[in-house]
Amino acid sequence: MRDPFVVADAVARRYLLFGTSGFGEVAHGGFAVRTSHDLREWSEPRTVLAPAAGPVGVTHFWAPEVQAYRGRWYLFGTFTHGTEPARPERRYTRIYVADTPEGPFTPLTSGPITPPGWWCIDGTLHVDVHGTPWLVFVREWLQVHDGEIQAVELTPDLRGQAGGPRRLFRASEAPWSLPQTWDKFSGYRVTDGPWLHRLATGGLLMLWSSFGKGGYLTGVARSANGEVTGPWVQSPAPLFAADGGHPMLFRTLEGELMLALHTPNALGLERPRFIPVRETKDGLELVV
Repeated sequence: MRDPFVVADAVARRYLLFGTSGFGEVAHGGFAVRTSHDLREWSEPRTVLAPAAGPVGVTHFWAPEVQAYRGRWYLFGTFTHGTEPARPERRYTRIYVADTPEGPFTPLTSGPITPPGWWCIDGTLHVDVHGTPWLVFVREWLQVHDGEIQAVELTPDLRGQAGGPRRLFRASEAPWSLPQTWDKFSGYRVTDGPWLHRLATGGLLMLWSSFGKGGYLTGVARSANGEVTGPWVQSPAPLFAADGGHPMLFRTLEGELMLALHTPNALGLERPRFIPVRETKDGLELVV
């Protein structure tokens, strides 16, 4: 599993795990959920969005995020059309809705929420201190070479954009992010998996992934003014530098802050990993 996403269900005292179940044929299988009471032993997967319920012609289902908003549950999924991963017809985030985090999910709107014509992945919902919902997402390196993290304000019902997209930063702005050096993508820089976190002190952080020394890494950026629109300042070194990424944070049923990511990044070997973290005055540190 890549791109793990955890929901802690305090009422049922359990965890729900979503993610990308591989690539190729496996990734054609829609989205599923597994449940656990201890983050160690997990149930068999159960479908929450079947392939037939996805967009017409979709070839891959990636990086589901399931978040509560105004009394309902919303699934933000990445979908790919086209058969060649390096040159897809398009990639985008679309929103689905259900009454419970276990679905079944149905389309919120008839199409993507990301800008038309852009190759976009990894959309995540962030509600700011003013109560305004934002979609933070990746504009892919396959299209722009130097991958970007973008944000767009959403309407309160999440059905549309309330403004145009705003580029928050490029991958090259992080000192630890390095360009790829293999095949025809040499020189390209990746942005993956943005996740926003509000510190107890009020500061706003963003976890995200790119490639650097040591493989696939997870770094942290901080908003200089505490707003989604930034400006964003990159940490000089990654938070997790052992070939793991696509991060998100959740609190355990006991209240402990936990980092979820997949590692290693080798195709077919990826597994979810959960690592305790603590807040510092201006950032995060792993609890080792």
